[in-house]
Amino acid sequence: MRELSKRALKVKPSATLELTAKVAALRSQGVEVIKFNVGEPDFATPRNICEACKRSLDAGHTKYTPIPGIQELRAAICEKLFRDDGVRYEPDEISYGTGAKQPLFNAIFTLVDSGDEVIIPTPCWVSYVEMVTLADGEPVLVPCLGDGSFYLDIGAIERAITPKTKALILNNPNNPTGAVYPRGDLLALAELAEKHDFYIISDEVYEKLIYGGKQHTCMASVSEGMRQRCVLVNGFSKAYSMTGWRAGYVAAPKEIIRRINGIQGHTTSNATTMVQDACIEALRGPQDDLAAMVRE
Repeated sequence: MRELSKRALKVKPSATLELTAKVAALRSQGVEVIKFNVGEPDFATPRNICEACKRSLDAGHTKYTPIPGIQELRAAICEKLFRDDGVRYEPDEISYGTGAKQPLFNAIFTLVDSGDEVIIPTPCWVSYVEMVTLADGEPVLVPCLGDGSFYLDIGAIERAITPKTKALILNNPNNPTGAVYPRGDLLALAELAEKHDFYIISDEVYEKLIYGGKQHTCMASVSEGMRQRCVLVNGFSKAYSMTGWRAGYVAAPKEIIRRINGIQGHTTSNATTMVQDACIEALRGPQDDLAAMVRE
């Protein structure tokens, strides 16, 4: 039998999902387990979002949609990004996909060529390294500050930059440390990206789950120059307790989005149709459940 592809063989299984399966197996045996392995709110999806999905099904919204999502959803995402993050996007600068993971994967495949280096501050979410590896890129791991803040070590990041550096993956707020990076650090990072001409892929899915009076700053909002070289990833799983719905998106300049849509068109095509209607309700409907979840 011929061997499998080298690409598949060098990718490690998701440690997060392996632990999730182990927890489920132990619980099925009656073992009490407290799990810290996966970012999943233990609240039900808000009722108004569920009802919007039911209405969508009843209305017969069960067919294909445009690859990047329906126009109304992408417009609602643009409204959210301006309202919450202070950055303007147009609907054709948005691509909606199956969870935030798929748009992130699409973005990495759009930006990274064989041998390109991608800087990843650590500790980090395990899938970043594997996604870069799948794209045949080279992950460059740079530890964050060891003073307990887990803030970015800007000096170490600059020293890690080479002519092969194509992108940096930022996770703000960070999983697993919980660090919320100060605006000054983001400005310094933006200056490095401009100086050395690389992209920043900014994963901001935890932006609503912030405690201790800290303030989240969207990477794309720090300057117009950063807006043009930032690929912003976000989703609905954390903020609206919609992990199983698989709903996320990426915002970026039009040419990047056009290429992302090309990749998605040959993999999943559009994400689930009726979930798109539910996401519109999540963004435009009452936000009381979100606030209550964060308080508790």
